[in-house]
Amino acid sequence: MKKYCTFGSIFYALMVVGAINWGLVGLGWLVGSGADWNVVHALLSKWMTVEGVVYVLVGLGGVWGLISYKECCAGMCPGMHK
Repeated sequence: MKKYCTFGSIFYALMVVGAINWGLVGLGWLVGSGADWNVVHALLSKWMTVEGVVYVLVGLGGVWGLISYKECCAGMCPGMHK
C-alpha cells in the first residue's frame, strides 16, 4: 500500500502544479490582456517533447484524482478526503 501512496502523492503534486498553472494562465488573460503566464511553457518551451510529457502527466494526475479520490491510501494521502 505504501507504493500506491507514493504514486498517489506524485500524481497529487502534478494536479497541484496543473491547477496553479491553469490559474496563472487565466489570471494572465484577465489582467494582462492575453498575457502568457503559462509557467510550464515558459520553463520547458525549448524542449517541446518534455513539455508535452509534463502536460500528459498532469492530465493523468487529474484522471487518477477522479478515480481514487476517496480510496487513496485509506485517506492518508496529502490533501485527500479522510
